[in-house]
Amino acid sequence: MSRIIGIDLGTTNSCVAVLDDKGIPKTLADADGERTIPSWVSWAPNGQISVGQRARRQAVTNAAATIYGAKRLIGRKVNADDVSWFARLAPFRIVAAPNGDAWVRVHGQPISPQEVAAHILRAIRKTAEEALGEPVTRAVVTVPAYFDDAQRQATRDAGQIAGLDVVRILNEPTAAALAYGAHRVREGRRIIAVFDLGGGTFDISLMSVENGIFEVLATGGDTALGGEDWDRRVLERIVDEMFDQYRVDLTTIPMAMSRLREACETAKKALSIDRETTISLPFLANDQHGAPINYERTVTREYVEQLTKDLLDRLESPCKRALADAGLTPGSTNDIEEVLLVGGMTRWPAVQDVVERIFQRKPSKGANPDEVVALGGAAYAGILAGEADDAQLLDVTPHDIGIKVGDSGFALVVPRNSMLPVRARRLFATTTVDQKFVSIELYQGEDKEVAKNRKLGQVVLDDLPKGPAGSVRVELIMTVDVEGILSVTARESKTGREASVTIRPSGGLSQREIVEIITRRRQESSHAGVLPGGGVRATTQEHMIAKPDDDDET
Repeated sequence: MSRIIGIDLGTTNSCVAVLDDKGIPKTLADADGERTIPSWVSWAPNGQISVGQRARRQAVTNAAATIYGAKRLIGRKVNADDVSWFARLAPFRIVAAPNGDAWVRVHGQPISPQEVAAHILRAIRKTAEEALGEPVTRAVVTVPAYFDDAQRQATRDAGQIAGLDVVRILNEPTAAALAYGAHRVREGRRIIAVFDLGGGTFDISLMSVENGIFEVLATGGDTALGGEDWDRRVLERIVDEMFDQYRVDLTTIPMAMSRLREACETAKKALSIDRETTISLPFLANDQHGAPINYERTVTREYVEQLTKDLLDRLESPCKRALADAGLTPGSTNDIEEVLLVGGMTRWPAVQDVVERIFQRKPSKGANPDEVVALGGAAYAGILAGEADDAQLLDVTPHDIGIKVGDSGFALVVPRNSMLPVRARRLFATTTVDQKFVSIELYQGEDKEVAKNRKLGQVVLDDLPKGPAGSVRVELIMTVDVEGILSVTARESKTGREASVTIRPSGGLSQREIVEIITRRRQESSHAGVLPGGGVRATTQEHMIAKPDDDDET
C-alpha cells in the first residue's frame, strides 16, 4: 500500500511530511524548494486555478478571486461573529449557503471552504508524489484540538474531494508533542503543555507522557484567534487613518487592501525580531482629487502591542481553564515540566511573555513552529502504518456534547475532556399516546443556554410502537471516536428493535454535493485546469454579508 503522509492544513501556510527510510519524519519541499506553501487559492478569469505562492502573487491584481483563510470558514456558519468580522475586510465576498454555512463567491459562483481546502490538499498531495516518486492516496490530516464536530467533518470532506483517504484526523498539539519527541526525553511521568498559536486558531493542550503514552489531560482554545488577527488590527488602524486624512475608503479598493494586508503581515514578522520597521506603499490609492497617495510610516513593536493587547488577553482564559480542568497549578509539586511552542505567531515576543507568565516557565523553542505539526502527523502516520510503535496517543473531547431540553436548556451527555473513544447513553420516554417519533437536537458547547452552543444536528427516531404516554422508551447512544467525530444510534428499549434514525446535519456538504464536486473536477482536469463553473451552485439565493454589488441581495 502507498505510504501515509502527514499534512498540516494551516490557516496561513500548509506543510507535508513523511517518514524517511530510517523512520525519521521529514518535511517535503515543492518544485520551488519551499517546505511550506501559502494556503491560498486563486481563480483566473479564464477559470485557471493557482495554489500556494503562485496564488498569493495574484492577490494584488485578482483580489476578489483569490481566497485565503479558508480554515477560518470551514464548518462555520455565516452569521458567526468572527466570520462577519473576517468578511468586513476580506477582499473577496463571503456568502451564505442554503444551509447557512459560510462560503465564498468567485466569479459569480458560490464555493465551499471545503473545496478551497481541497485545492490546497491536492497541491500538497502532488508535492508528496513528486518528492517520493510514487502515488499517494492516504494521509493523516491535523486540525486544531478545539475544532468542533462540524469543522472536523468538513476537513475530512475536503480530503475526500482532494482524492485522499484521510485515515485519521489528529489534533495539532498532540502531533506537535509527538514530533518534539517528548516521550524520548527520559523515563517516568512528565507533564507538558503545548501552546499552539497559528495563523487563525489557538490551542492549548496539557498532557502527561509516560512509557511512550501521550495522555491528554485537558484542552482548550479559541478557533477565531490567530496571527492574522494581529495583521488585521494594524490594517484596520491604517484604513481608519487614511480615511481621516484623505477621505478615501480603502476597503472599496481590493488592490490597495491586498497590498496593505501583505505589508502589515511583513511588518509584524519584522517586528518579532526588530523593535521598529517601515511600511512603505507608493501609489497605494488616489485622493479625492485624483492625486496619488504614497503611504509611508514607521511602526514600532510597542505600537503594535498596544493595538493588540486585547488579543493577548484572550490567550489567558483558555489556558487557565485547561489548567483547572486538568487539576494543575503552575509552581506546585505536580508541575508542568515543559511548555512547547507551536505556530508562527509564537515567535512574537509578547506572546512568549504571556506563556511564561501563565505557566511560570520559559517555553521551549527547539523545533520549527511552522513544520512541527506536519512532522508529528507523519510520525503518527508511521504508527498507523506499523512502521513505528514507540508511542500511543490518548486524546480527549474538546467540548461538552449534549441535547436541547425544554425551550432553551442544555443537558450534558458527554463532558469535555472525556477520554476518547467515549460512549454515553440517555433514555427518553414518549410524552403522548401512540407517539410516532421522538425528535432530539444535538449541541456542542459549554453554555447552559442551548442557543449559545453549536448545533450539530437533529436526530429523528421514527416508527415507534404504539402505547400510552411514557410506555415507550428510546435509548440514545452517542459515540465520539478517537478523531473526535460524533456518531449517534438509537434503539427502542422494550423490544430491542432499533428505530429508524435520521441525522439531519445543521451544516456541511452532503454526500451528493461532494460527489458532484469530485465529478466536476475530473471533467475539468481533462481541460488543462480550466474551471468553467467553480463551486457547487446554491439551490436558493445566497445572501451577502460583505461588499454587496448590483446582482446580490443583502
